[in-house]
Amino acid sequence: MLVNKVENSGIVALDLIDFRTNLEITAFDITELFYQRMIVREKEFRLALAALDMAPFMGKAVAFTCSVDTIVPSWVYMVLAEKFHATVAYYDFKDATTLALELWEQNLKAADLSYYEDKKVVVRARPNIPESLYTLATARLIPIVKTLMYGEIGMPKVIFKKI
Repeated sequence: MLVNKVENSGIVALDLIDFRTNLEITAFDITELFYQRMIVREKEFRLALAALDMAPFMGKAVAFTCSVDTIVPSWVYMVLAEKFHATVAYYDFKDATTLALELWEQNLKAADLSYYEDKKVVVRARPNIPESLYTLATARLIPIVKTLMYGEIGMPKVIFKKI
């Protein structure tokens, strides 16, 4: 008779990929709104922003970027936020990769992890998971789990064990 030791171990898996945002992320270079794509002139900026078609951004996460080295007054960011606030799901001034990571971290911070309370938990090893997610998962799980591990259920590396 075959015995499934993995199944009998009582270990449950947490996969960080499950917390990745499902929002589509799009970058928007704000220089498109500048006079000659270089200079912030309030009148031209506001006119260009008012004429901007918001349909491509509807319901998405928008990463504002600025591809030129120019002085951008702080009010520009406030005006952008006001314009995008009602249309998009999320927005911030950072590149799309950083925005995706921020949303991923927010999802993990907001997740109800009560299922893992007093259990042996293995955080699945996956390529291309940012290190900050492993540290965040560890911080969230240590107070509630019995044992925290890394890797795969069949061959986990023990990280923390309640005594």
